[in-house]
Amino acid sequence: MAQTRLAIPLDIHADLRALREAHRARKSQLLASLEALGSSARGIRRLLQGLARATDDTLRTVCRMSGVPGHCALLAVGGYGRGELFPHSDVDVVMLLPDHMPPEQEPELKRQIEAFITNCWDAGLEIGSSVRTVSECVAQAESDVTVRTSLLESRLVSGSAALYAQFGKRFRASLDPRAFVIAKTLEMRQRHTKFENTPYALEPNCKESPGGLRDLQVILWIAKATGLARSWDELARKGLATAFEVRQIKRNEALLGLIRARLHVIAGRREDRLVFDLQTAVAESFGYRTQTADGRIVARASEALMKRYYWAAKAVSQLNQILLLNIEERLNPPAQPPEPINERFSHQAGMIEVASDDLYLREPHAILETFLVHQTTVGAKGLSARTLRALYNARQVMDAKFRNDPVNHATFRRMLLEPQGITHALRLMNQTSVLGRYLWVFRRIVGQMQHDLFHVYTVDQHILMVLRNVRRFFIAEHAHEYPFCSQLAAGWDKPYILYVAALFHDIAKGRGGDHSSKGARDVRAFCRDHGFAGEDAKLIEFLVREHLTMSRVAQKEDLSDPAVITAFARSVGNERALTALYLLTVADIRGTGPKVWNAWKGKLLEDLYRLTLRTLGGRAPDPHAEIEARKREALVQLGLYALPFQAHQKLWNTLDVGYFMRHEAGDIVWHTRHLSRYVGTGKPMVRARLSPVGEGLQVLVYTPDQPDLFARICGYFEHAGFSILDAKIHTATNGYALDTFQVVSSMLPEHNRELLNIVESELQQTIEQAGPLPAPSRGRVSRRVKSFPIPPRVQLAPDEKAQRWLLSVSASDRVGLLYSIARVLARHHLNLQLAKVSTLGERVEDTFLIDGPELQENRRQIEIETELLQALAA
Repeated sequence: MAQTRLAIPLDIHADLRALREAHRARKSQLLASLEALGSSARGIRRLLQGLARATDDTLRTVCRMSGVPGHCALLAVGGYGRGELFPHSDVDVVMLLPDHMPPEQEPELKRQIEAFITNCWDAGLEIGSSVRTVSECVAQAESDVTVRTSLLESRLVSGSAALYAQFGKRFRASLDPRAFVIAKTLEMRQRHTKFENTPYALEPNCKESPGGLRDLQVILWIAKATGLARSWDELARKGLATAFEVRQIKRNEALLGLIRARLHVIAGRREDRLVFDLQTAVAESFGYRTQTADGRIVARASEALMKRYYWAAKAVSQLNQILLLNIEERLNPPAQPPEPINERFSHQAGMIEVASDDLYLREPHAILETFLVHQTTVGAKGLSARTLRALYNARQVMDAKFRNDPVNHATFRRMLLEPQGITHALRLMNQTSVLGRYLWVFRRIVGQMQHDLFHVYTVDQHILMVLRNVRRFFIAEHAHEYPFCSQLAAGWDKPYILYVAALFHDIAKGRGGDHSSKGARDVRAFCRDHGFAGEDAKLIEFLVREHLTMSRVAQKEDLSDPAVITAFARSVGNERALTALYLLTVADIRGTGPKVWNAWKGKLLEDLYRLTLRTLGGRAPDPHAEIEARKREALVQLGLYALPFQAHQKLWNTLDVGYFMRHEAGDIVWHTRHLSRYVGTGKPMVRARLSPVGEGLQVLVYTPDQPDLFARICGYFEHAGFSILDAKIHTATNGYALDTFQVVSSMLPEHNRELLNIVESELQQTIEQAGPLPAPSRGRVSRRVKSFPIPPRVQLAPDEKAQRWLLSVSASDRVGLLYSIARVLARHHLNLQLAKVSTLGERVEDTFLIDGPELQENRRQIEIETELLQALAA
């Protein structure tokens, strides 16, 4: 040891600085080649190996400089142990010691190792290190599957080869292959669950997400632990993978590796997530550019990159499943022979198996039959490795002739007509890439991102989610989720009409122009080819063309206006089309993302359905009869509250037809109970209750009207952390404002009752305070909004009767947005009669019914629109 210490340079700090600069220069030279790769991933493995070799050389030098004894061994483990290193990944190493030399009993050895670790950092290496004896390594590997996996890929960097060989022998002897396979399989499932079991996350982790690099590493870990293979090529030689599969694995592994390496370099740190902030920069490093036309974005650079990523992740997911099933069958051969289904298929342990490996090449009709068999076989859980491999290798036969084959059309039609299994069958078709090869228009939207700030799925995943939602309406076990939808579905005779409409409703997304009209043309051709004719085909085409109409009317127009209901009823035409459109609309909104649907939207859609149904039934809207019916119902309910005789008259005498048309009997009762004693007293009244239509609160404001009242109320709700879903604004004949707000809070639902008194007290104080309106706060904008902002739009147009004006606003959501709009309306003395606030994820589409003298002048209209655009863009 003394001789080793004498070899240490006197000015070690200068040597470390020089070593750091040399390592940095070598790394920079290697990373310069990363940019030169462009969109080709062919050289990425060589680059990653070069980074690992450069690190190896630096570590060996640091070992010598630190005086680490030669009878120790420095091991590279984990990803670095594979001989590959990403630009900002940790350098994971183990300092391996003989059992008879634990560092706590060897002070000098301990000092040398501590010096080595310190010097590594001074040399510019971010190491993750551990110091263990051989026995400690083996013991930790036995107790921790993560350590076991890391050591499985260990290699010697410096030091004693004999000690490393001794460790390797003991480690392999301690390894239980079957236990390792079970542990890694469970670990993979947990990881997939964490990422919602989809490779299509909008911000995927290219290492950990399903279809990421980790899924490929799991295959090799299991193959190594079981002694089956140590590389992709060896897997092919052992018959566990085909040559074609290995080529696909290497190609997609290289692409994911290139994306990950560029993420590290662009972020300047270890970053494995394709977050919105980095997607465009990474896309541009591949040579993709955002395309514009007429100042409008036609296709984003990030969309091209993400589509390429999703296709790679999808292929990795398929190959992962094929190879792991193959390995499992090799390790655990089936005890019983497969049970025949027909001459082409059998099943074993719930898996559908092809009769021969070349079945699909000989008989392409069997491809779609696979999914029909899966759909109709009791107990079928999936496809065997042999079947998945046969499908993967039969892609070349799924060509135009295959798509136009009448036999295939008949098979697919049978699948749609089956009473069960449709969702599972189509999802399985998409996972195996068969759906996009059979329906060529579907292939175009596989992996297609949607930058509308409220869809959280790619287009293909959204479509399949909507199909699933429609299907659940017809399943008794799910009737509790949407009872009214399930009730309507129970009386519907042809579910396939809704299935086809769901499959095609967004099929034309990403092509530019009106995707509804283009989708209608696509589904017309599909119906013709698949034997859906007559009224069925017309209804399917109508549903695809008009799938956004019901949502727009319910969320943006005044449902108390008989003209709105009459016009919508005319566009729908009959009860059958109305019911189908309602079911598709609910399923569609529910399929955009977990945060878009709420009970208030559900109530608006159901109200529109019921009002339209009455109109279609010959009962044209009669405002007078409707009002009298509501008054009678309200009086019956008021009789339960022991109010003085005729107590309602004082309030009702100040309310006009518009109030009674816009408020249901239950709301009228609530208002009357709390306000009848305060009519004309001049005192502001605020009352709040738990919303009778879902989550959140309903807030009632009754006060002498003032020009900036709506803005002041919006300012309070913004400050208090509430979002306004709906506002009914009414001015009574005695000059009082009677406004009702539907609001939700980010607080947990169980705290809503505690909020009632707070809202009543604080909002009343806010209304009573005089003085100018405070400036809106500049709320924090989410990363997604920053990356994909929506250009603010304002549309101001008179209603059909030219008595009031419809103000439509769309923009990216942020805190204080509604308050900013309200301040502009107050500044121009505009009267607000109705506000429909629609928040779709992180996008708002609000509609206001307004009037006021300034709207009669063109110059003032332009001023209002300009100020609103400035407020939206702030």
